[in-house]
Amino acid sequence: DSVRDDIIKRAEAAECPVLVILADVPTFGFRPRDIRNGLAMPPKMSVKNILQILGKPNWAMQTLRYGQPNFETLRPYMPKGLDLAQLGKFMDKTFSGRLNEEKIKPIRDMWKGKLVIKGVANEADAESAIRLGLDGIIVSNHGGRQLDAGESTIKPLARIAEKYGSQIKVMMDSGLRGGPDIARTMASGAEFTFMGRSFMYGVAALGAKGGDHTISLLKTELQQVMEQICCEEVKDFPNHLI
Repeated sequence: DSVRDDIIKRAEAAECPVLVILADVPTFGFRPRDIRNGLAMPPKMSVKNILQILGKPNWAMQTLRYGQPNFETLRPYMPKGLDLAQLGKFMDKTFSGRLNEEKIKPIRDMWKGKLVIKGVANEADAESAIRLGLDGIIVSNHGGRQLDAGESTIKPLARIAEKYGSQIKVMMDSGLRGGPDIARTMASGAEFTFMGRSFMYGVAALGAKGGDHTISLLKTELQQVMEQICCEEVKDFPNHLI
């Protein structure tokens, strides 16, 4: 609780207008794909990885200059000398656990700005968010990365948006790759969409300019979809069959 409260105070001091509670990663998931491809903490160095690094000299120099990515928000609470191998255990011990209304209520009481929860999976979750006085929900299953047996997010999105869209802002994340996906999501009732992988690709390829380039591509793709279905405004998506 002390870590939670301090992070909230830091966000308030930084004048963050919106706080997002992540509920779609209650604990580390079983990821067979990562076992096969060797993704681990810390990253394992192999001949294959070394050859890939040598083929990306600019990326390698930037990594040497700025260091490996880290959880900067959590750095003040990490034990000194913690290496990447121990980081996962620290995260799991400190932040894992199922969220419920009792755990979210103190955050709502403490945070005076807008409060959103990411990881809503069904109508019951949406009802809880409304009861707690949250301002928005993000329907998400973390891209299926945690539990690939879960329901595709666009299915509960349509039900939730139809039933609760007038009471709380409904947004969606997970599985979106391009403009047509944004159109499908908004046609299903989302007021806003999120995506991660597309931006990671853009930044990995073009650095700081990659994010803007990705947005430009998404806008072009979305505009093309709207022109194809004669949709003049984004708010009119629910009236079109996609």
